[in-house]
Amino acid sequence: MNRPPIITPASVEVANARLSTLSNGVRLYTLASQDFEVLRVTFVFNAGSTVQDAPFTASAVANLLAEGTARMTALEIAEKLDYHGSWFDVNIDRDNAYISFCTLSKFFDQTMEVASEILLHPLFPQKEMEVYCQKRKQRLAIERTKVDSLAREEFAGALFGKSHPYGVSYPEAAYDDITRSSLEAFYRAHYTAGDCFVVCSGQVGEHETEVISRIASALPPAPEREPLTFPRVETRHRVFTPHTGAVQSAIRIGRLLFPRQHPDFTGMQVVATALGGYFGSRLMRNLREENGYTYGVMAAMVNFQQSGYFAIATQVGSDVTHEALDAIYAEIELLRREPLPEEELDLVKNMMIGEMMRILDGPFGIADVSIENILCGTDNRSIDRQISEIRSMTPEDIRRLASKYLDPEEFVTVVVGDDSIGEGLFDNRD
Repeated sequence: MNRPPIITPASVEVANARLSTLSNGVRLYTLASQDFEVLRVTFVFNAGSTVQDAPFTASAVANLLAEGTARMTALEIAEKLDYHGSWFDVNIDRDNAYISFCTLSKFFDQTMEVASEILLHPLFPQKEMEVYCQKRKQRLAIERTKVDSLAREEFAGALFGKSHPYGVSYPEAAYDDITRSSLEAFYRAHYTAGDCFVVCSGQVGEHETEVISRIASALPPAPEREPLTFPRVETRHRVFTPHTGAVQSAIRIGRLLFPRQHPDFTGMQVVATALGGYFGSRLMRNLREENGYTYGVMAAMVNFQQSGYFAIATQVGSDVTHEALDAIYAEIELLRREPLPEEELDLVKNMMIGEMMRILDGPFGIADVSIENILCGTDNRSIDRQISEIRSMTPEDIRRLASKYLDPEEFVTVVVGDDSIGEGLFDNRD
């Protein structure tokens, strides 16, 4: 039986979100789709960990919003959302906090009543705060017994510097210092109209827009504050962290590059995908299929608001750590010196564009992409431009970008593993 041909779309048109600016300055974006009787409303606040004054404050505020309000207990909030089949979700990263509510259209009003309480009237009750902090403290302590968690923290610190907001990590004991007053102060400072935009997707009509606008319009203005400034980046290129008795080593290799707005970001995404962005990638074939060093390895471009970086991550057996590092660097060097075969590049392009089509299949996926585009200062027309860039990449483009940006002398290499592998680990890698 002949395999059906693979058809890659030449272009993709995704509607731009409709923008309304409310009286207090909040931007409301709507992506109406009448095909699904559901809605999702996401409030995006510039309230990530980069703006916190004390460790873990930003994540604690976001995660404790629904633990009690002026008129509802945490139990009442959970029961009302559960009764109507609604969904409440919190995500937080270095830059932003994302507070989402998902509901069936017929229960929109009931869900948004709860949303209004959570967003506008949180109390951060003492008991719930103490329970939260104790659980998070224990979870972090457990996570730090794992080599991959330690490597992730060490890699961020090596890239940016231990005092940089993108590189800093805190001791578990810092949870003991969180107070209600610090949470309330952070909430008042950053859950404001000046720090927020809203994206609503799904079955959005006039009534839904009015209700969401009413909630967003009640957000207070942002207080006056100094513009955020970051300290100078202090990169360390070779880091070995011993973890006595570890049977596996966690490896992170990468370098600082640029955020998504850079003209070479999409091209470097293609480079990263070819190297380690899918199951049949070069690193996966080498480290897993041919040598059995690992179960999995990945390479990716990572985007922050103020920066971006390229990274490779894997875990390998302790006894093959040196060999795995050699194999990774060999694959990077091969990509820098020899153009990708056309057939392999076509596969990479199809993988990337296919994944984009999967994400865009539905209003919530489109909303996620829209949020990312808004944060990058662009709109959904950039999706078609990105697909065109991917399709136009040539083998020589891949080699040129890899040669330009994957210089081994610029790499940060972090290894966390048993003490026995440290000796000679970075010999001939300077």
